[in-house]
Amino acid sequence: MKRFVITSLILPSLIFLFNSCSKDEPVASNSSSERKFYMGFTPFPYDVTSQAVNYVYDKLETEADIIAHHFDDGIPWQEALDSTEFNPNIIADWQYRLSRTPGSHKKYVAVTPININRNGLAPYKAESGNLPLPAPWDTISFNHTDVKLAFLNYCKRTTDFFHPDYLVIGIEVNLLMKLRPDLWDAYLDLHKYVYQHLKAVYPDLPVFVSFSGMDLLPEYSDADPGKQQQALSDILPYSDMFGISIYPYISSLLTDSIPGNLFDRIFSNSTKPIAICETGYEADTISVNGGTVIINGTPELQNNYISILLNKADEYDLVFVINFVLRDYDALWESIGSPDDFRILWKDAGLYDENGNSRIAQKTWMQWLNK
Repeated sequence: MKRFVITSLILPSLIFLFNSCSKDEPVASNSSSERKFYMGFTPFPYDVTSQAVNYVYDKLETEADIIAHHFDDGIPWQEALDSTEFNPNIIADWQYRLSRTPGSHKKYVAVTPININRNGLAPYKAESGNLPLPAPWDTISFNHTDVKLAFLNYCKRTTDFFHPDYLVIGIEVNLLMKLRPDLWDAYLDLHKYVYQHLKAVYPDLPVFVSFSGMDLLPEYSDADPGKQQQALSDILPYSDMFGISIYPYISSLLTDSIPGNLFDRIFSNSTKPIAICETGYEADTISVNGGTVIINGTPELQNNYISILLNKADEYDLVFVINFVLRDYDALWESIGSPDDFRILWKDAGLYDENGNSRIAQKTWMQWLNK
């Protein structure tokens, strides 16, 4: 999964912001109009079994109309630069994903040159993802000529394989500005180069980036608000849509409340078409950082969030909404040895619990899907 990394990205922020949690009450609208936005998930499995993989793809076919192929574990840098064959494991994964993608569904593909910690160049990918960068890739900058050409080639090859309806070429890019502002200018140079060349080849394909939504709201994040606005103003001219990654409970809000103006404020940052590229909400209580932070999720709070989100998607004519995790991954958590706090933050964010029982939010999801 995209977030199986060291806890340094988010947990310190949770502790730092714990006492500033807003108590505003949520405000949700009701809508009976026909749905205009797409709804979907990633095919992230809840266990390391073929049964789990099949389960998720089967649910994607009946409980979604868009699929999110989310690649956040590295780039085959040298092969992409040299235009040589990718490792067979990469191609096998791509082929399987494509073979299980329902023909009636829209396809959203996300790739990124930024690593999963959002503080440097993406790692190397070959027989597996998240491999150490080999020389000279471990020392060169985002805007090095080889990085530019390799990432452009990778985006082209990915696009030609999947033929996506929507393409993200940078995931949660404002977190790079938050964590390593010294790298921002080089990244921006890379992004502009790749975006402009892709649009010349695929003029009708929406090409954009995603932003961490909660970091655009200074009272709920420890990100520098001025630098966050700079990131927006730098990137949005080279982004066909305003993509958002949002997990309100991983902020000073925890699960205490969802302010009624939360989405309005985030959406107001752009007049471009808006998409929720990934989201989720905890439906169980989890303890992180040695018990110093408790996230008191419940199925009812999760349903409240999903209800508000989908009503806002309708109100603002969003393009699509991706709920990242379909089913709680307790089984996967145990299979990999329950390694760290960071991974637990998404463990209970499924619309189905670990036993496959549907939660209240799943019923709300299906009501919207069937509109």
